[in-house]
Order: sequence, then structure tokens, then C-alpha cells
Amino acid sequence: MLPLIKYRNDYVFINGMEAGVHLWNNDEHQVNLYTRFRFVDIPQELQNKSQSQAFDFGIQYRFLHDAWEFDTAFMSDSNKRSYGYTRTQYHWETRDWYLNPYVELHWKSADFSQHYYGLDQYEVGAGIEFNMGVKARYHLYSNLYLLGQFNLGRIDNETANLPTLDTQYQFESFLGLGFFPDFSNKSIKNKTTKSESRASDASDGEFIQLAHGWATPSNLSAIFSWQTQTDPYNNQLTSVFYGTRLTDSLFNFPIELYFTPGLVWHHDSQVQNNLAEGVVAIKAFYTFELGPRWRLGVAEGLSYTSSVTYIEGSELEEKGYRPSKLLNYLNFSLDVNMGDLFNRRAMDKMWMGYSIHHRSGIYEKSSAFGRIGGGSNYQALYLQWHF
Repeated sequence: MLPLIKYRNDYVFINGMEAGVHLWNNDEHQVNLYTRFRFVDIPQELQNKSQSQAFDFGIQYRFLHDAWEFDTAFMSDSNKRSYGYTRTQYHWETRDWYLNPYVELHWKSADFSQHYYGLDQYEVGAGIEFNMGVKARYHLYSNLYLLGQFNLGRIDNETANLPTLDTQYQFESFLGLGFFPDFSNKSIKNKTTKSESRASDASDGEFIQLAHGWATPSNLSAIFSWQTQTDPYNNQLTSVFYGTRLTDSLFNFPIELYFTPGLVWHHDSQVQNNLAEGVVAIKAFYTFELGPRWRLGVAEGLSYTSSVTYIEGSELEEKGYRPSKLLNYLNFSLDVNMGDLFNRRAMDKMWMGYSIHHRSGIYEKSSAFGRIGGGSNYQALYLQWHF
């Protein structure tokens, strides 16, 4: 289980398991600082201990022409084990279907192959791997799409003969659901309430959120039932998030979706040093009127910390897990419009609220997060300004 985010603008792109920052970009050519998630095929019972799956980094060149796309990249893992790939793909789309067939050639250095295929027990030279597959998307209803992919890979003969491998071929597939803007319904009709008629005024497409939060050893169910415990070491965080609106409706309801990356600073305490956290997520807001306007928010995404926080590490240590810096991210929020609350039109673009900052491994269901069950929770107060 893994959240996939798709987003692009003139400066960056995120496409599921890959992302980049444009160093040079025009209609047909791109040079990007590039990252790509790499899966490692090992037995499930070893995945928490190993945690070899990671985002690798490098330089990518892309050439785009009509429906064709060619790209090549030179990559390295965190220990400077190098590899590269070249890929050709075609994009075909109708009203309900999107198909993306592709072929790839991977070049792997000797130290990369020796570590990830020989498990540092057997020597092996550099090799070439061939991959081909197809990604597909089918429109089910309104914003809802069915997603899928199938990939077949062939490993070079020398690597395939290692005692650690039982086959020369690798199969990869996924199935999921996705939410995309429904361009056939660009507006919601018959807006009559104050919350609906003023929603677009109070959220002009972008926002900045400043928050400060306090850790709690309680899980989500305890927090939602108002049985929260206090962290005895008073660990705290401060965060800043940017949001840009993707769509103002979901299933024809006035639910706004935002792409929202953020930076989080975890303050030092008696039991931990200062550390940083990066987040990318998609957040949905539903506005309703109960006197002033209120909003419920839910976000889903990825979170990466420079080091493991005390509140997270202590829980996982008790459960016998090796912590993971990369985890699933959730955020739940409730805020109120300050313009309505204080009856001042000049404050219509400001919202004040409460949120839960949550990291977890999705109950051991995801190898990408090290098969971890558990995580951390922070309760925060925030101000969010739309512009």
C-alpha cells in the first residue's frame, strides 16, 4: 500500500514514484534534478530489518514530442552505488481511457548489483536489465478513476545466476483508485448558502499555513474520543505548509482539493535533538455553515524525517520494529473563518484551526514503509491564509 501523487507546474513535477525539479525546461526538452523510488524484491519477513527501498537521486534528461516521451537518467543511492536507465514511452488517451506503454533499459554498476542482488555475499559485475510494461487509467465516475500497471523485467545472465536469485524475470504490478479533476464539471451549480457563495472568495487558489504542535503518545482512536495523553517530555513541532488548489469539486460536491507540501521542524527536548521533516500531500476541505463558516480537512501523503523522533522511536522500540524515516502521512483538521467569527470582511481569507499531524506505516501493510505498525501523533493549532 502506497499513496501516489501526481502534480506539475513550471518548476517541479511529481508523478507517482518519481519527481523532479526543472533546471532547464522548454516545450520539448528538460534537464531535471530527479528522484525515483526503488523497490527491492526480498521476502516480507526481512523487509523491516532491511528497509532497502528508498528514493534515489540523480540527473535526468527528458525529450517530449507530441505523445512520445524519451528520458534518461544517472542515479545513485545514499551510499553512492550508481546505476542509470533510458526509457521510451507513449501516451494515449480517450475520454475514459489512458494507456502509457513503455520500455526501459537499466545499467547497474558492479557495487549496485553486488549489494542489492548479491546481498554483499557474492561478487558480480555490472549488468543490464530490460523492462517493459504498461500503465493504465480508466474513468469510473466523476473524479474517480481505476489505476493499474504491469511490468515485466529481465535480469542479465551473470546476475541471474547468483544463488540469491531464483528467477531471471521480475514481475511488477499494482492496482488502485485515483481522484482527478473532473473537467466536465468545472463549477458547482445552485450555490445558495453563505458558505458556498463565499467559498471561492475565501480560498483564492493558494494558501500558507503556520502551525505549532505538541506530541502525544495516544493513538488516533484515543485522540478522536477525547482521551489524549500528554507527552511527559513535551516534544513540540513547528510547521509551514504551502497549498495550491487542484479542483473545487469532488463528485459534484463542494470539496476542494489542494496539493500541499510542507516543512516541519521538530524542536529539541530532553530526549531528542532538533530534526527536520518534509511532507508532500493532497488535502481535501469541505466547508459548511454553523453560524460562521467551518471547514473539515483530511490530507494523505508522504512524510520523511531526517532522524526518528523520540515519540515515534520509543513506541516502535516497544513493539520491536526498526523505525523508518519514510512513512505515510495523514492530517485531520477543523478550522473556522476568522472574518465570520469577528464579523470583519478584511479577515475573510484567514482561517484558525486545530489539526492532527500523523505518521504511520499503515499497519505493516506497506513494504515501502518497512512493514511498520505504529507511528506518531501531534496535536497542533494553526493559522491559514489564502491568497
